[in-house]
Amino acid sequence: MTRNPTAILLAALALAFPLSLFAGQVWIDPFGPPVPNATAILMELRLPRALLALILGSGLGAAGAAMQGYLRNPLADPGLFGIAPAAALGAVLSFYTGYESQALTLPLFALVGAAGAMTLLALIAGRSGGIALFTLAGMMIASLAGALTSLAISLSPNPFALSEIVTWLMGALADRGWHEVRLAAPLTLLGLFALWRAAPALDALALGEAAARSLGVDPARLLGLMVVAIGLIVGSGVAVAGMIGFVGLMVPHFVRPFTDQRPSATLLPSALAGALLLLVADCLCRILPLQGGELRLGIALSLAGAPFFLRLLLKLRRELA
Repeated sequence: MTRNPTAILLAALALAFPLSLFAGQVWIDPFGPPVPNATAILMELRLPRALLALILGSGLGAAGAAMQGYLRNPLADPGLFGIAPAAALGAVLSFYTGYESQALTLPLFALVGAAGAMTLLALIAGRSGGIALFTLAGMMIASLAGALTSLAISLSPNPFALSEIVTWLMGALADRGWHEVRLAAPLTLLGLFALWRAAPALDALALGEAAARSLGVDPARLLGLMVVAIGLIVGSGVAVAGMIGFVGLMVPHFVRPFTDQRPSATLLPSALAGALLLLVADCLCRILPLQGGELRLGIALSLAGAPFFLRLLLKLRRELA
């Protein structure tokens, strides 16, 4: 018997969101003594940061659920497409060339990298490319983008650029404001809309490629929707926050047992769970007492995601034994 987790996740978000505004290096108690500059801290620092966590988390969660449904692979993650590494490569090139200080240059470079990966995926997979070819193409692009990023780091023109590149690649929501919210929100919403349009075809694909074709699914259209959706979501996320991984891998597994297992049924719960995960993780990164600053969000999620990934591998090994 399945249960709908949407109401529970919405209630958890309604509780976690206001609490995240009060938590940080400077705690703000609405019932306690006044804090200097509390309004500025809430409106200019914590509110856009919390909104950005909701936006990016919902996009990454839904993208992971859609990818696992499309590839019929429980280990699929947005990084598999090669779009996240390519977007990171574009952003790294903006640091390498020194253009990141100019308005919109870093996000533009990241989105160009994501668009380039999307285009290359479409060219390699073609109109008749199957899921296996699409997956291999994504792995090739991810490897190439990773190698070029390492090359840019090794050839960094000065230690300051090197430090900025490495710090940015760790992924974080610190020091993000309304500018990043205005950039990420429309692109992520467009990506989520594309995933919603692809949901019925993903359900049909769960029956197999031949059955999906017999039900009227156009593989080329579905491929285009997936590439555009994942590109917009992951590209915009990398553009404003750097590399944040494992959200799309973990949250579909958290919510799938409470649904009827159809890919379309996991999209909304995965989006809500992804938003909750990123919001709570960012809040914990802010309040953990670390010398020299706060824990980077990308590192924190990798520390949590890597053991989860290992657990999935061991589970699959037992099932195949």
